[in-house]
Amino acid sequence: MRAVDTNILVRLFTGDDPKQAERAKQFVRPGAWVSHIVLVETLWVLQSVYDRTNKEIGQAVALLLSNESVILQEPEVVAAALNLFTRNKGVSFSDCLMLSLAQRSGHSPLGTFDVKLAKIDGAILI
Repeated sequence: MRAVDTNILVRLFTGDDPKQAERAKQFVRPGAWVSHIVLVETLWVLQSVYDRTNKEIGQAVALLLSNESVILQEPEVVAAALNLFTRNKGVSFSDCLMLSLAQRSGHSPLGTFDVKLAKIDGAILI
């Protein structure tokens, strides 16, 4: 299966370059794999460059999880991270993904200096 880079997903979500967005759609249509790194980079770009809200970030992740053409790396971990992200205000999706990955791998607790992240079950403030 093909894999995609961050800029492919950004074009799909923003459509800011119509020609590239169409090429991205064509590339993804037969199926494409998205790594955790590409997912996190994409969400960072959407927030920092395109001013997307946390609600819109959550919707983007949900859209990827339900898309028939896109296969996310460890989709169950991404779904668990999305659940944490939507239930815990002020925590980034990348932090939620990091915590979900640690828990899935059996490495708990996750030590952090992030006060908001430490409020989530499975993370501790150190």
